[in-house]
Amino acid sequence: MSSFEMNEDNERSEEELCAAFELLEVAAKELYDFRDHYFEHHNIEDAIKRNTHIEDKLQGTMKIFEENKDCEKKCRAKYYYLKGYILNVVPTYCKEAEELLFKAVKLDPKLIRAWNELGDCYCKKNNLQEAAHCFDKALNYEKNKVSLRNLSILMRLQPVKSSAERLKNIELGLKYAKEAVQLDTQDGSSWAVLGNAYLSSFFGISQNPKTLQQCLSAYTQAEKDIVTRNTTDLHYNKAIMLKYEEEYLPALEAFDRAISLDPTWEAPELKRRQFLNYLKEINEMVATTGKMKVKKLNQLLQTLDSKHLGPYGGGTYISTNGQKINLQHVHFNDLKPGLNEQKVVLGKVVCSVRNEDTVPFTFCLVDKIGTCVVATIYNLADGKGVIIGHSVAIPEPYLSDIDFKYKSEEYKFRLIRIETPLILVVNGKKANRDLQAGVQMSLFKKFD
Repeated sequence: MSSFEMNEDNERSEEELCAAFELLEVAAKELYDFRDHYFEHHNIEDAIKRNTHIEDKLQGTMKIFEENKDCEKKCRAKYYYLKGYILNVVPTYCKEAEELLFKAVKLDPKLIRAWNELGDCYCKKNNLQEAAHCFDKALNYEKNKVSLRNLSILMRLQPVKSSAERLKNIELGLKYAKEAVQLDTQDGSSWAVLGNAYLSSFFGISQNPKTLQQCLSAYTQAEKDIVTRNTTDLHYNKAIMLKYEEEYLPALEAFDRAISLDPTWEAPELKRRQFLNYLKEINEMVATTGKMKVKKLNQLLQTLDSKHLGPYGGGTYISTNGQKINLQHVHFNDLKPGLNEQKVVLGKVVCSVRNEDTVPFTFCLVDKIGTCVVATIYNLADGKGVIIGHSVAIPEPYLSDIDFKYKSEEYKFRLIRIETPLILVVNGKKANRDLQAGVQMSLFKKFD
């Protein structure tokens, strides 16, 4: 029986029903606050129990609804929405939640929150077309951040028939995400979705450094929100981005954070393990010069000749912006961290490094005096690359000295990052345009 007194006809008055509805709304808010602020009141070690604790809290909240089910008489749409809303608190699809929310929008099509929750249900059911329909319906009645950011996510998940359609979806996704942030600049979830949209734009449209800076800025804003800061997908996506940026230790730390926040989600652990295998192989290959025997290595280096500089051997280089630049041939040991302007290096490929993600293509180069470095090529077409024995010249190389420890393992090597294969000279010839390709990365976003 409800905590509110019944009148002599066993029916509550209008005032009592209003008070009961307020009780239900408070209970629903408390349930979501418990979920969203879980780590403010629990240790990170309790993460494995989080879903069980939320389920327990859900059951308690459902009891309150059962005790006040006569509220349905006052406003069925609102009652169905609230009940569907609390059932939808869990990360898995709930059929009852979908049915209740569907009833709510049928009874009151202007109930924006019900449309958004129903869209979320369809996302969990993997019915993306119906989900998009729900978010569009909500926007027809009111421009709101939840619909916009979920549509931004859906744009990246929709199947496409052409590259033009894919590009259009990326642009739409970025547009929706920007609009969501504009509606509430304090909402970390919207900032996180905007960061993902910028990252998709960077990979899928144009690899403009400004776009990547905007992505980093959005993730930083997202972490200022205490709720978003404790969401595993933010740290997972940030780790993917940092890995691409070759910020290896921060990437590993972001994977660690994602794993600690949701130990039941397998993706961060899998990606971290693959990433560590990749780093360990780089370490080993650089230290052993690609595991090449001394005699074979010496024979290979004897064939390395300045003629393999090709068009760069003349001492000049036409940059991507059309400028004519004088080049000086130097050894790897002469390079400094950062951009080495007006320099060109030449080496022999001694091995490639396995990478589960295929991006970047990674290989080891040895110069004339026997110094070994690792090189990474981005925007390389599928199935393309260099092989052992190739001579590779790199103008104005961007070098990083990687040196860090992670879980007692030390990673130390010199790395040259190559943004596009089109600048390379392989065996004395400038790389063909068929080597160039766009980069695609896997982002993840749980729906709101």
